[in-house]
Amino acid sequence: MLLSNTPVFTVLPVADLDKSVKFYIDKLGLKKMGNMEGAGGMALEAGNGTGVFLYERGPVKSDFTQAGFKVDDLEKTMAELREKGVAFEEYDTPELKTVNGVANMGPNKSAWFKDPDGNIIALNQMA
Repeated sequence: MLLSNTPVFTVLPVADLDKSVKFYIDKLGLKKMGNMEGAGGMALEAGNGTGVFLYERGPVKSDFTQAGFKVDDLEKTMAELREKGVAFEEYDTPELKTVNGVANMGPNKSAWFKDPDGNIIALNQMA
């Protein structure tokens, strides 16, 4: 119960804060949180009190999902993001296979894309 009703923020490193903020706002539709700007970073608001805090540092290599957005209609969301220039990843491993960017995992579906710094972001549609 301690944190079960508390919104959560993901914290992502970026090499170019201005470029990344523009991506998250213009491409993904997040909004600046005016009271959380500064200290080398920017807080962006997502849904239901959740958000992303981007902070500037040197380049970092990531090969795992660092944040995920829960969506109601994965294909519709992907189409809207593709219209804005977001490219989805394709995976073909023993554990995970995507078709047109979508991995079916039982009743759930997921897709992944990278932000300008290579941070891997997921979209998840839960049954």
